[in-house]
Amino acid sequence: MRVDLRVGRVVAAEPFAAARRPALVLHVDFGPDIGLRKSSAQITGHYTPEALIGRLVVGVVNFPPKQIGPLMSECLITGFHDADGAVRLCVPDGDVAPGTRLL
Repeated sequence: MRVDLRVGRVVAAEPFAAARRPALVLHVDFGPDIGLRKSSAQITGHYTPEALIGRLVVGVVNFPPKQIGPLMSECLITGFHDADGAVRLCVPDGDVAPGTRLL
């Protein structure tokens, strides 16, 4: 599989102070098979760390880790640019178990 997209639940989020552009560090639980992964996400235009806790997101979990400043990003959280260029997260429209693969 070239791109493995899975549902995860944000368990922690904080500002990424060392990022060049405003970003958050997300800690996402992708279920028992994949576990907890960290990611840098430039989503500060629409989201605060507090508002993300407990939310479901969709992430790519099979790309190699990428060093972003002092952070090793372990997954890629997906989203879409809106008309103003800010990112809106790609999310399931209902409750889905963490780790569920996008078909």
